[in-house]
Amino acid sequence: MFNSARIRLTAWYLVIIALISFFFSVAIYRVLTSELNRIEEMQRVRIEREVPDRPRPFFLDPLVVAETKRRIFLMLSAANVVILASSAVAGFYLAGRTLSPIKEMVEEQDRFLSDASHELRTPITVLKSEIEVNLRDKNLRLADAKKLLVSNLEEVNSLQILTDNLIKLSRYQARQNGFAPTRVSLKTITASAVKRVKILAKQKQIEMVNETKNIFLLGEEPSLTELVVILLDNAIKYSSKNSKVVILSQKTDGHVILKVTDQGVGINRKDLSHLFDRFFRADQARSRQVGGFGLGLSIAKEIVKRHGGMIKVDSKLGKGTTFSVSLQVGRVN
Repeated sequence: MFNSARIRLTAWYLVIIALISFFFSVAIYRVLTSELNRIEEMQRVRIEREVPDRPRPFFLDPLVVAETKRRIFLMLSAANVVILASSAVAGFYLAGRTLSPIKEMVEEQDRFLSDASHELRTPITVLKSEIEVNLRDKNLRLADAKKLLVSNLEEVNSLQILTDNLIKLSRYQARQNGFAPTRVSLKTITASAVKRVKILAKQKQIEMVNETKNIFLLGEEPSLTELVVILLDNAIKYSSKNSKVVILSQKTDGHVILKVTDQGVGINRKDLSHLFDRFFRADQARSRQVGGFGLGLSIAKEIVKRHGGMIKVDSKLGKGTTFSVSLQVGRVN
């Protein structure tokens, strides 16, 4: 599809250039030939009005004039051929550059649909299998039916979380949701985020250390809180029991830098460049144990972009991971 679209676009470029070149060539040819005709006519008139004792004016041979016109025509034709040939090469290259972002967008959309379909298919398949198996059981007891409903509810909750995250991600990427930046305290945001993940940290006996300073910045408090929650949730999920997660902040050169550091399993270097891709999970086996769909960090990246900031990650296997978020004070895109 991309190659055929590229060829069609190149053809349109050539048609436009050919028309422009043709009209310019016709105009140039007419100007040059009319000038030759004018010179020839002037010479003819001067010869007819020739005055004795004056040098005979130079006479333009009509055959020479005709040959000159023919050569002008051939040179313009050759120039048009060169122009069209050069334009074909340049047009093909330009068409490729023009369509390249569209191709990437289509491929990204196809990957998104494929990944989303895969993630949606898993809980739906589990739901269907459990229901079908239990429906075939003629001796199904009430206790077993309740267990089935509990299991089904867990899968429904997974579907709800997935769809909610997909909606969030699409809205942040399209920037369609309302955005009302206000003066917010980073310490208040991190405290609220820590409170939301407190139960998860307690279950794994992880100590949460919040050492953020009371720095103010211009932003949207709910989305910034969600950003910190995502980073903390990710840190807790991939940390060992009885470990520590530390939140630090500093202000430098008009930027607020927020760091979330864990003492977890770490991330392989080859996975770091894909960490913020949708549905990407660095350790597939480990990810299945801790849950999640690989959308949290993608949402985090979009929130940071929305606030005109940057996010990066440093990690060492077996030692832990640090996510660093840099936000500009007093400026929101």
